[in-house]
Amino acid sequence: MTYEVNPNGFYGEFGGAYIPEMLFPNIEELRQKYLDFMYDSAFQKEFQQLLKDYVGRPSPLYLAKRLSKHYNTNIYLKREDLNHTGAHKINNTIGQILMAQRLGKKRIIAETGAGQHGVATATVCALMGLECIVYMGAVDIERQAPNVSRMKMLGAKVVPANSGSKTLKDATNEAIRDWINHPNDTHYIIGSVVGPHPYPDMVARFQAVISEEMKWQLNEQTGRENPDIIIACVGGGSNAAGAFYHYLKDTDVRLVAVEAAGMGIHSGESAATSVLGTKGIIHGSRTLLMQTEDGQIIEPYSLSAGLDYPGIGPLHAHLIDTKRAEAVSITDAEALEAAFFLSKQEGIIPALESAHAFAALDKIKFSNQDVIVINLSGRGDKDLGTYIKYLDQYG
Repeated sequence: MTYEVNPNGFYGEFGGAYIPEMLFPNIEELRQKYLDFMYDSAFQKEFQQLLKDYVGRPSPLYLAKRLSKHYNTNIYLKREDLNHTGAHKINNTIGQILMAQRLGKKRIIAETGAGQHGVATATVCALMGLECIVYMGAVDIERQAPNVSRMKMLGAKVVPANSGSKTLKDATNEAIRDWINHPNDTHYIIGSVVGPHPYPDMVARFQAVISEEMKWQLNEQTGRENPDIIIACVGGGSNAAGAFYHYLKDTDVRLVAVEAAGMGIHSGESAATSVLGTKGIIHGSRTLLMQTEDGQIIEPYSLSAGLDYPGIGPLHAHLIDTKRAEAVSITDAEALEAAFFLSKQEGIIPALESAHAFAALDKIKFSNQDVIVINLSGRGDKDLGTYIKYLDQYG
């Protein structure tokens, strides 16, 4: 079984590039050049230098002693929350802004849900002096106000998406419309392992720095490169793709993809795509998505803006379909409980997205000898407004 993308952009039966004709030149140019750019020594030198000196990599791998004691096992946290801008998203935007420069693009567009990708895109555009337009669902603009302010301070224009559920799916739709109307001078920095090929593969490769570091950090701390279990939350799935990437072929490593069940998997207010989804096409790729029998998108729901997406990346659809990864669904209440528990146990306030990964510890089986790595994909500053509402209940 292979878990790498094939030349046509498919992971098994998932992936591909289902795109409007107007975007074909852009996608084709990117497809032909992205690997050449990535493996160019000058590109790699600049990319690695920025990850080190600007982002602050490597991010620590931290043995969470109190959490480990509580669960009677060995839990390590990959601290992506300590990156510049507060999440894993910056790894990808650094890579893609260097790509955009080499393609001669002067205008950058992006979509964002929780706002972390928007902030990371606005950050690298400021760094490189490029115009930045970020599309964000009107609902997400309201619930992620601190990140909206950050984007504006960094010089980005934030455009609300007022269609559909006014969340991440709708922001992505608006960004794609923009790209169709400005194909020549614009590069679309997609924030997750979604969209038409080569985006899922390209984003996964930029995020693979996470598992690349995990290997030597684990070896340094435990004498072995491979953990027993890796847990990561999945909306589109870029942080999970990065955490899983260098372990995909190591089938002794369990990969746990954690989705948002919202108010409950079958409540009608959920984003648990692996359970509720069927095969279909969304945003340019064939994957698992929540849809009606006649192919209309079912609006997802999660308290977490970054997991509020009706599909998953084609790599994750393939991993779940082939049972290489196991999917766990976590409700809003379970994620909130996990967020408050981690805060008090380890002095770390996680992003609401990342809190879903911690809640999975109560849903999966493991032994007291196991080494578990949880990808702490983002910090909780952006979610304090939400957490404050639940202080009396969980605090």
